[in-house]
Amino acid sequence: MKLAPSILAADLADLGEAARLCEAGGADMIHFDVMDGHFVPNLSFGIPVLEALSRRTELPIDVHLMVNEPEALLEEYLKAGAARVAVHWEATRHLDRTLQVIRSAGARAGVAMNPATPVEWLGDLLPRLDFVLLMSVNPGFAGQSFLPYTLDKARRLRTMIEDFGVEVEIEMDGGLGRRTIRDAVAAGVETCVAGSAVFGSEDPVDEMNRLRRIALGETTE
Repeated sequence: MKLAPSILAADLADLGEAARLCEAGGADMIHFDVMDGHFVPNLSFGIPVLEALSRRTELPIDVHLMVNEPEALLEEYLKAGAARVAVHWEATRHLDRTLQVIRSAGARAGVAMNPATPVEWLGDLLPRLDFVLLMSVNPGFAGQSFLPYTLDKARRLRTMIEDFGVEVEIEMDGGLGRRTIRDAVAAGVETCVAGSAVFGSEDPVDEMNRLRRIALGETTE
C-alpha cells in the first residue's frame, strides 16, 4: 500500500513544512489537488505553487487536475514538477491524446473518475493507463465523508484490470482514514490519498504510520 497525503488539508501558509512532515512520515508521494472553480466549485493550487513545492521535496508529486479542458495547461504542470498526473474522464474530450502528452513528458498517466462515473466506461483505455484515481467523495472540498459504494467500484475495476492482463494501479481519494482505509485496500486500492486524516491529526507523522499499519491489518486503531 502506498500513502499519498493531500496537502490541500495542510497548513496552506507553510506547505514546505507539510512536505517535510510527509517525508518524515514515510509517505510515498504528495497528492496535489488543482481546482479551477468550474469543474469543481472551489479554487486551489496553480503552477507556481507546484514549482515551489517541487523544490522543497524529493517525494514524487501526484497531481490531480480537477479542471475543465486539462490539456490547456497540462504541459506547464508537467514542466513544473508533476511526476504523476490524473485528468478527469468527465473533463476532457480527447482523453487518449491527453494521456499521450503526459507519458511523452516522462510522467505517469492516470484517469480520475467521479463517484457516479462507472469504471466500465474505461473499456479499451485501460492498457494506456498507469493508474486510475477513484474519487470516494464528490470532488471539490476536503473533509467529506467516505462514500461506501465506491468500494464496489474498486473491486470491479480490479477484476477488469486482471481480465485485461495489464498493470494499472488503483488510487482512491476522499474520506480515507482510520475507519475506511483498510476496507479500501481490501477492495484492491493500492494508493490511498489521505488529507484531513493526516493533517487534521495532532501528530501527522504518527498518523501516517498508524494509517499504514491499519491498512496492512497490523492494528485496528
